[in-house]
Parts: sequence; structure tokens; C-alpha cells
Amino acid sequence: MLLFSFLNQFKPNKNGTFLLYSIMIQAITETDFTTYLQTEDNRINTSVASTQIRHLVKFTNDMDKSIQYAYGTTETIYPRYTEFTFTYNIVPFVFTGTINFLPAGYWKYEVYEVSWVGSVILDDDNAPATENDVLTPPGATKGVVQGLVTKGKMYVAEKNGTQQVQYTQRQEPAGTNYIYYGQ
Repeated sequence: MLLFSFLNQFKPNKNGTFLLYSIMIQAITETDFTTYLQTEDNRINTSVASTQIRHLVKFTNDMDKSIQYAYGTTETIYPRYTEFTFTYNIVPFVFTGTINFLPAGYWKYEVYEVSWVGSVILDDDNAPATENDVLTPPGATKGVVQGLVTKGKMYVAEKNGTQQVQYTQRQEPAGTNYIYYGQ
């Protein structure tokens, strides 16, 4: 349940500052998961308090190119990183942090900083659902996507018992087991 990014790599962005790319998150299908991602070193809008920042995460499946967006079910910003919790639900929903990672395999994730001038409200009217959403008319309770703060890869393993290929372990025979040519 508690699986997180563990490999990191620094790369310069176009502004000459360095972005930290967390290379791998590990998760399991049909389960909740928590991850810790480097966001504060790359923070864009430093004029507002961290209580007025949320992160929109875009997940893209490598095989079928399906996309899921989610704000964390819970999000706690620390001085250097952010802790995200995502909750499994058969029907994903961006504003509640519910996800459904199927098919299993490799996914790419991108984390976008969203800031508010006033209070943070995560719903259709006040929070962008994608990195390209611009909410109109502008207002203090409307979130604005500031930009990409980190990205990386995620591996989603299949939950035990749900794999497409399953094997049954058989008991070793008690006596001698002969195999003859042609049989």
C-alpha cells in the first residue's frame, strides 16, 4: 500500500534551474497508494502560501495511451516534497483523488502546480481538470495551472489473483518420476 518514488535524477530546465525527475513510482492495481514527490524545489508560484497550492497529476498509460487526472485524496506539502495519497475506485474522479490504473504496466506521470489566490475549492467550477484548463471568469476561488514541477515513470503491478496468466504450484511427487523419450 505504501509505495513511493525512489530513484531521482536532476535535469536542467529551460530557465537554467534544475528539475528533479522522480523516475519510478510503484503501485498495485485495485489498491490505494501513497507517494512522495519532489515538488517544492521546483515551486513556481512562491507568492502564495503552500496552503493555497494543490498539484494536479496526469497519468498516461504507455500501452494504450489512456489518461487519468487526479488531485491527491490527501496532499501534504513539506519543505522539500509533497506526500500524495490516491484512492482506488472503479470510477476515477479527478477532484477526489480516485484512480483506477488498468491496464497494469508502465505509466508516465506529470505533476502540475495549481495555485489559488483565495481559498482552495476542488470542484468543476473552481479547479482545472487538466493542465490546459483555464477557468473563466477569473476569481480568487479559481485555481490557475502554473506549470509542470516534476515528472517520471510509474509501474503498476497486477494485484495478486488478478493476473492474466496464473500458475498453480503442484506438490512434488513422493516417488521417482521417470520421463521417457517420446511420451
